[in-house]
Amino acid sequence: MSDDRKKIRNIGIIAHIDAGKTTVTERILYYTGKTYKMGEVHDGTAVMDYMEQEQKRGITITSASTKCPWKGFEVNLIDTPGHIDFTAEVERSLRVLDGAVTVFDGSEGVQAQSETVWRQGQKYDLPSLCFINKMDKVGADFEMSIESIHDKLLANPVLLQLPIGAGDCFAGIIDLVKMQAVFYKTEKLGATFEEVEIPQQLRPAAEHNRHEMIALAAEHDEELMDFYVHDKPIEPAVIERAVRKGTLGSRLHPVFCGSALKYIGVQRLLDAVVAYLPSPLDKPPIEGHKPSDENKKIMVKCDPKASLVALAFKITGDVHGDLSFLRIYQGRLKSGSRVLNVNRDKRENVTRIFEMHAKERKILDSAGAGDIVAVVGPKHTITGDTICDPKKPVALPSITFPHTVITMSIEPRSSADKGRLGEALAALRREDPTFETKIDPETGQTVISGMGELHLEVLQHKLVKEKGLDIRVGRPRVAYKEAITHQAEAEGKFIRQTGGRGQYGRVVLRIEPLLTEDGRWSREIEFANSTGADKVPREYVSAVEKGATDALGSGALAGYPVMGVKVTLIDGSYHSVDSSDIAFEQAASVAIKEVIEKAGPVLLEPVMRIQVAAPEAYFGVVQSSLLGKRGVITDSRVHGKIRIIDANVPLSEMFGYSGEIRSATAGRGTFTMEPFSYEKVPEQVAQEIIL
Repeated sequence: MSDDRKKIRNIGIIAHIDAGKTTVTERILYYTGKTYKMGEVHDGTAVMDYMEQEQKRGITITSASTKCPWKGFEVNLIDTPGHIDFTAEVERSLRVLDGAVTVFDGSEGVQAQSETVWRQGQKYDLPSLCFINKMDKVGADFEMSIESIHDKLLANPVLLQLPIGAGDCFAGIIDLVKMQAVFYKTEKLGATFEEVEIPQQLRPAAEHNRHEMIALAAEHDEELMDFYVHDKPIEPAVIERAVRKGTLGSRLHPVFCGSALKYIGVQRLLDAVVAYLPSPLDKPPIEGHKPSDENKKIMVKCDPKASLVALAFKITGDVHGDLSFLRIYQGRLKSGSRVLNVNRDKRENVTRIFEMHAKERKILDSAGAGDIVAVVGPKHTITGDTICDPKKPVALPSITFPHTVITMSIEPRSSADKGRLGEALAALRREDPTFETKIDPETGQTVISGMGELHLEVLQHKLVKEKGLDIRVGRPRVAYKEAITHQAEAEGKFIRQTGGRGQYGRVVLRIEPLLTEDGRWSREIEFANSTGADKVPREYVSAVEKGATDALGSGALAGYPVMGVKVTLIDGSYHSVDSSDIAFEQAASVAIKEVIEKAGPVLLEPVMRIQVAAPEAYFGVVQSSLLGKRGVITDSRVHGKIRIIDANVPLSEMFGYSGEIRSATAGRGTFTMEPFSYEKVPEQVAQEIIL
């Protein structure tokens, strides 16, 4: 581990599925000397895709981390999935990283999932480099890709490179900072290259783009602005400093290009990572708070000598116990130390610390601020928990994950496996925050929920192959929600007198719709208390909140959870002897069940954002199919001979669509989808679901 925090880069590789993230990562591992044989996704030999299902399907399912040396720097790199079903892996990785490399397919530009991962990165204010990959692919269009980054992502791309040719004619890159052409030796796997003068016919385009690059960069550096305005010669180091300033502030997004598959441009991308992306010291302090009081803020700085503060961002099952992945934000963690899990209020032992390289491990004695490591020992820690020095407790903001959209029933084939199934599901729940499991109170069945069909399929495979269970699963079902349309109030009482001490709790609750800025129902539930201690003592308010929240979990129409609600405790009464937490919890539950009926409950369904790509000749068939699924087409454009259609379609209509689109387009159509919003179910459809 480097003691110089300035020499550390914590970065993630993010992109739409099939843009080439894992291939880029495999090239990085090879060029940095982490591997001596280049792995390939299409051969199932990628180092970072080490799970059997990843190699079989040719996709990334779980984020994998590694540490690579590059020119005196240490690059902690996380390769993330591109498939929307595994968006939790992207979310938790970006939460603990300092910068990102966003990879784009040079023939497609910004795609549906590109927008999602970009928004996730922006949520955590991550500086990002753009890598236009697959410039060797038929239909590769560099200018179109740049336009789509500018228009769809509302980014500020600054070109630091230009491609030499495209498609079959793609030969190398032009470095606009150093003003030289770079040609790679493919027979040497791109490990060697030559830098030559820019060919004469390409010089006008290079000079024009360099001028534009300097104009954009000069806005972020006074010295460069002075050189630019007075037309003085400009050294590459001055440009690099200005671009770095703009990038660290997320006001510039440097663009690079190449072909990871053909070994072109990856080393220059690595140079850019260390030149333009932040070290842990470049990031502003994180705002934590006292565990007992959220209003008492504590600033957490990247200082190895301060008290320990770390965030658990991933848990994976292991034969020797859970492996907890930590980002250390402050202080130093030593093996054999005892730490505090603030969220669980539990002391934990850290028996061993590992530096990870995909599934391989290197034992460490300690790790400091800025490092990303895995540890063995904690028993109670889950994703999003803060680990810190017991003498100086501090809580960091946790990680929020999207709601599940699909459910199915699951049961063991033999009753002897019932206990093992429960343990296995609990283990999967610890590993995956977007996986949920519960017992249906009406049928007694175990129901599992996830982000999509593929997500549940992979989890099912884990239960069978890794846990050795023989299970039966039901058909996937949509995870509907309920909401309310107007404000209402109701009283709830829980009074029991059985001789001796009884139970007494009375509350009056008001509920109202909680909407987002665009008028849709929020995914959240808010609780507020507007009574005084003479009505409901403070010690019982949390019990009222718990009772209300639990009751909202079973709705009023069809037993689905209610979302987008603000609950306010507006009145109540208590008994100095008979009142208790249980009494107020039950009173709140009674009030909620009554008030939902008054507040105009409606059924909501998850609507997916769909992007279909098919040959132009099949446009009519695809369009009518989407409209027949209650879809709303939001955009349609032609790219070469391919028609790209964007639409919003209810998830319930999308089961089996992969086979349908292949059949309708002679096997040439593809689609991607991601959760978009929850919308009200049409009355006729809602009646069928409720019945």
